[in-house]
Amino acid sequence: MKKLSVVIPAYNEEHRIGKTLAAVSEFLQKQTYPTEILVVNDGSKDRTAAVVAEYEKKIPNLTLVDNQENHGKGWVTKQGMLKATGDIRLFMDADNSTRVEEVVKMLPFFEQGFDLVVGSRRIAGSDIAVKQPWIRDFLGGVFRLIVHTLVPVGVTDSQCGFKAFSRQAAETIFPKQSIYRWAFDVEILALARRRKYKIKEVPVRWVNDAESHVKFGGMVSMLLEVVQVRLNLWTGKYK
Repeated sequence: MKKLSVVIPAYNEEHRIGKTLAAVSEFLQKQTYPTEILVVNDGSKDRTAAVVAEYEKKIPNLTLVDNQENHGKGWVTKQGMLKATGDIRLFMDADNSTRVEEVVKMLPFFEQGFDLVVGSRRIAGSDIAVKQPWIRDFLGGVFRLIVHTLVPVGVTDSQCGFKAFSRQAAETIFPKQSIYRWAFDVEILALARRRKYKIKEVPVRWVNDAESHVKFGGMVSMLLEVVQVRLNLWTGKYK
């Protein structure tokens, strides 16, 4: 059976990362295939690294990648996906908004020849257990419309932080990634489409965490980065 790597980017997650690691480890230890967990600390200002280091002593195949400076979620996701050794490499959010168990829906599609399998909160069969505030939902809808207009990525929910890649796809796409903060998901999906990789979107269960916030300034930055991806495609930067 193929090896599964679970990559968790983390920034100031000292209060949530322990619970997430316990849940991920509990699931993975029940599986018959080899696994590993990589937590990539993005220069957290709190005790995130220390908490993970304690769990590293208790959880088999858990590795902490500890960056002293903050680079952005996209940067540490790239670092983790390239450091991982799995045949299938999944990245997920540190707040456990989509539980690792949802990967069970994804694995069969790799056997069918898909290169990327991405979680979606927007297609039939998805389950948003706890909804986010209406304003965030509205702004998210506006963002999706702009993304689909500027950079069609072939999926309905580019921002769901639960995506799995084959080894070959990960090692081809992530070295070319250049967006490291808000819109990195859009860029990696655009890169996958440019390479004509087979992408499958699957419904997942998602729980909004009240502690997670995206401010208006973040939305503006995200849109500017989407424009940058569009320019990169036009100018041939990804060749």
